[in-house]
Amino acid sequence: MTPTARGPVPSGPAVLVPHDPRWAGFAAERLAALREALAPLVDDVDACAFDHIGSTAVPGLAAKASVDLQVRVPVLPEPAVLDAALAPLGWVPAPGSRPDSPGVTRDLPFPGDVEPEEVWAKRLFTSADPARPAILHVRLAASPFGRRTLAFRDRLRAEPDLRAAYERLKRDLAAAHADAPDYDDYTRGKSDFVRAASR
Repeated sequence: MTPTARGPVPSGPAVLVPHDPRWAGFAAERLAALREALAPLVDDVDACAFDHIGSTAVPGLAAKASVDLQVRVPVLPEPAVLDAALAPLGWVPAPGSRPDSPGVTRDLPFPGDVEPEEVWAKRLFTSADPARPAILHVRLAASPFGRRTLAFRDRLRAEPDLRAAYERLKRDLAAAHADAPDYDDYTRGKSDFVRAASR
């Protein structure tokens, strides 16, 4: 699946900022707009799930100032149809910083996963509004990765020690990759921690 348009790509080093309580409201607004935009594309919009995920969804956790959103749908709409529906909301397909950027057109299975290849398909979008950066993951409802993002978010919310350990790791990775042209390696560096915490 090749993106049909090139949008802004998250780039530069990962910069962490203190949690901003306004992120939750921003996420809720964007998710409500996404629900309305996607309703004509799916048989039953109530069968979809609209989630605020990632570090910006965890009060007290430092994060990159880019709100992560997830929509899980029973069937992925055709790329051109999905792109056209989301464009008026300022979403553009994200091609990734590199050819091997993780999580652009598919999620990576965990070792031992046996689900069929097609459940890992996804689309990644970024917001064209630089004042309120956001990333959107459109995944299949059957995607184990989609469920794991919620499990990880909920554990971080509920367990202060896990949240503190994750923040320390994020700060170490941000410092280690401070001169990187993108934050792909920062993202990859969190993988083992996320896997262990979202099983």
